[in-house]
Amino acid sequence: MAFYVMLTTLTDEGRRTIKAHPQRIKEVNREVESMGVKITAQYALLGPYDFVSILEASDNVTVAKVATELGSRGTIQTMTMAAMTLSEFCGNT
Repeated sequence: MAFYVMLTTLTDEGRRTIKAHPQRIKEVNREVESMGVKITAQYALLGPYDFVSILEASDNVTVAKVATELGSRGTIQTMTMAAMTLSEFCGNT
């Protein structure tokens, strides 16, 4: 399994949705997991991004499909980056 960092920014519509239905975040998380992506951590942020999610998935294609599905709804914009553990990066030394 591979790791990914997804930075999310809410659109105006997304902000209205979250304000009216804050539980929607957890509903979307369940939808993401049903697409084969595990959310290992998630934080709300202050600054240019609203949320950061650490994801675990089998491959880039799976994560790209999730990002496309979520972005197509018009409530968020995402930036997704592949990540690796320090052990992987340093060669397990």
